[in-house]
Amino acid sequence: MNTKRRDRVFLLMILPAFIGFLLLFIVPSLMSFGYSLTNWSVYKPNFNFVGLDNYASLFADTKNIAAIKHSITYALVITVLQNGFAILFAVLLNRKGIMANMVKSIFFLPAVLSILVVGFLFQYIMTSADYGLLNNIIQFFGGTPVNWLGNGKIALFSVLATQVWQWTGWSMVIYIANLKSIDGSLYEAAEIDGAGKLQTFRKVTLPLLYPAASFNILMSLIGGLKVFDVVFAMTKGGPGYATETIMTTLIREGFNSGRTAYASAFAVVFFVIVFALTQIITFFLNKWEERIV
Repeated sequence: MNTKRRDRVFLLMILPAFIGFLLLFIVPSLMSFGYSLTNWSVYKPNFNFVGLDNYASLFADTKNIAAIKHSITYALVITVLQNGFAILFAVLLNRKGIMANMVKSIFFLPAVLSILVVGFLFQYIMTSADYGLLNNIIQFFGGTPVNWLGNGKIALFSVLATQVWQWTGWSMVIYIANLKSIDGSLYEAAEIDGAGKLQTFRKVTLPLLYPAASFNILMSLIGGLKVFDVVFAMTKGGPGYATETIMTTLIREGFNSGRTAYASAFAVVFFVIVFALTQIITFFLNKWEERIV
């Protein structure tokens, strides 16, 4: 098979995926941007061009600003905690044996569950009602019950804790796979040089975890920015709008209120935020990679 014919075959093989990507992502994204400049609503068949009015209204609403802050805070905190715990557990469990495999399976198991199921489960566990499991445990040991989901200062972090619990095991498995690929002779050389365990981790293990870390960090960040279902299941954005995120606000405005153009403007803002944050994180990850090389 000559080169030109081979290239045509490869292009034909990727064509269905490209068409799907074009129709299901690129075109809707461009349509969202176009609609964001109008006053279109599902309740009004006719609409007019309004320029940047939707964006001005969006940034003038304190609830929307709070939702953006909550999403960014949630994404950054869950990225740090999820990857920190995952690396710790991966290093501790990177060994052979039946018990180690069982513990890995237990840690990974929550990732198999539906996010909505986890949300409803922890809503029951964290409720401030008399049957709340977590508060009953606290009271059993003489503590004072905590309004986990009704206190605006801690509600977002209560939701966040459930997702750290659910996804840390998933990230841990990826880090373990990376650890298995590290050449054992590097650890032997570090031991001969007199490096302690902590120094070996800092100088050998952590730098060589870059492939897994770069993937996990970006996935955690993007997943955190897109959070919706667990918030919907546990708090529905409350109390007040203490746990409102970009996605809960977008869906409420677009589907519940019928302000489709306004929601499209929020979707464009969301795209810009995700793009900007991923570019910043990618920049620092590239700097990390350069130091390793």
